[in-house]
Amino acid sequence: MAAIVGAEYCDPEERVLTVRKTSHFSPGDGFAAYDSRTGGLAFRADTYGRGHGGGAASSGELALLGPAGEPLLTVRRRRPSLHQRWEGFLGARAGGQRPLFSARRPSILGGAAAGAVVELLPPLAASLSHPELLRVDGSFPRRCCRVVAAPRAEGEKAKLVAEIKRKVDEGTRVVMGRDVFVLKVSPGFDAAFAMGIVLVLDQIAGDEPRDDDAGADALDAKIW
Repeated sequence: MAAIVGAEYCDPEERVLTVRKTSHFSPGDGFAAYDSRTGGLAFRADTYGRGHGGGAASSGELALLGPAGEPLLTVRRRRPSLHQRWEGFLGARAGGQRPLFSARRPSILGGAAAGAVVELLPPLAASLSHPELLRVDGSFPRRCCRVVAAPRAEGEKAKLVAEIKRKVDEGTRVVMGRDVFVLKVSPGFDAAFAMGIVLVLDQIAGDEPRDDDAGADALDAKIW
């Protein structure tokens, strides 16, 4: 698969990230993602303005940063938008820059668990060998959802490219709280872009506490 954010984020093997919510003032305030192989910081996200650690350009924008604080993606809400549409830009967004992708709720009536539709935009979409449309099925607030790429041609099957699951403590086998979860990225898929989708999901779904934890780790996958 071709890179979306960068070839260095497309691992030939499955990549597993442990993602930790670092702030609770509002959705998207902060995330830190750690590589399960090395234990090192892989990505972080914040809503700070420029001059504060390389964060987002302005209020209402989210910045996905590399471990050294380098800007990888900027996500902002598009207004007005009935479907709650977000746009993602490569690096630190500049004036006049075209978005890399857009994301929205599947329906204006959808609730927090309604998932999302993510679309890669021209000119990037025309140059990629993989699908331009992705769908998120499941419940992000319950940390139980899948990112599925739509088939590009008749007869092709949809493909699982990323999955979000509750984190289980390896020692005690206890399911941890929603502040810590696992992002599994399929071989060849851009892990930085997968983290960008996490930022959008956090914005769409919010981080409201839920009382419906029963069966949170079970998901009937809808593969298109």
